[in-house]
Amino acid sequence: MITIISGTNRPNSVSAQVAHLYQGLLRKHEVESNIIDLADLPNDFVYTALYDNNGKNADFNKFLEKLRTSEKYVFIIPEYNGSFPGVLKAFIDGMEYPNSFQDKKCALVGISSGMQGAGLALSHMTDIFNYLGMNVLALKPKLARIEKNFDGEEVTDELYSQLLEEQVKKLLEF
Repeated sequence: MITIISGTNRPNSVSAQVAHLYQGLLRKHEVESNIIDLADLPNDFVYTALYDNNGKNADFNKFLEKLRTSEKYVFIIPEYNGSFPGVLKAFIDGMEYPNSFQDKKCALVGISSGMQGAGLALSHMTDIFNYLGMNVLALKPKLARIEKNFDGEEVTDELYSQLLEEQVKKLLEF
């Protein structure tokens, strides 16, 4: 099982749409996956599920359980203020440390409205996952100017499509 994480809590986000696209790519390879959309997190999780409250929020624990059942992850990471959304960091902070991600594997996909494709966000996230002992796939597509290259269901840029398909294949072999 592969878990895909839509890395923002913005309602109806492009990240969530890309997560569903990625799930479709995995389905073409007959691979089961589930999606965690951070927009579905409990509104109060930063107060009721982190640190001393770890494991005490039943709604947040449902997200933890989805993560526990996976050995591989795909993080769809939008660029916010030159990095990734704070809610994604708070979500990671809510995981059981250090075992939630240790020795597991992930792929990262960056998306942005601008020209960088969330390159800095992917770098920051790679540093965090390295610290947590997760193995990060080297191929990290950076989907810049996402509004011009994605119609809400399909990537319209041929290179982006090729990179995503190549990443899926590498993730399955990883």
